[in-house]
Amino acid sequence: MPQMMPLYWLNLMMFFILVFFLFNNQNYYNLMYNFKLQKKTNLTLNFNWKW
Repeated sequence: MPQMMPLYWLNLMMFFILVFFLFNNQNYYNLMYNFKLQKKTNLTLNFNWKW
């Protein structure tokens, strides 16, 4: 039925948009955690009065 073709393309477009949003949300929330690969270094400066 050719009358149903626009609805078919609209459904297909909505499906791909939904998949795109789900994929992006999953990547966003999976990569949101804090990376703790770097060590925290405390820089302490000791100044002498004779400097």
